[in-house]
Amino acid sequence: MAGERDLATLLRDLRPELNPGRYVYCTLPTKVPAGLRPVATVAEPEGVTVVVTQEEADTLNLRYEYVAAWITLRIHSALEAVGLTAAVATRLAEEGLSCNVVAGYHHDHLFVAADDAERVLDALKELSARSA
Repeated sequence: MAGERDLATLLRDLRPELNPGRYVYCTLPTKVPAGLRPVATVAEPEGVTVVVTQEEADTLNLRYEYVAAWITLRIHSALEAVGLTAAVATRLAEEGLSCNVVAGYHHDHLFVAADDAERVLDALKELSARSA
């Protein structure tokens, strides 16, 4: 099934959903070690960034600085859709809220400061309602 490209539809049908748990960004000097279960991985020249549960990072004694909540936008967005990330980031910036966006094949995922999760959900729901 092809993802949605129409920005008005994407915003109207965002359906933000808070995933359980707390997540952290860790950086590793090389590849992801066997057994580590990241929800996101980014390979950079400086090392590999992984997003894992805070519990897993603590168990493995991985260093981190940022503790996040993970919100999934349940609308199936096309990877080539234009404006969704900008609209979401603009709305959150209006509220003074930061977010880190990771695009999966089916959905966009936001990692936001754990303490701000409810405020982010409220802002996203308001953005969606305003777009209806």
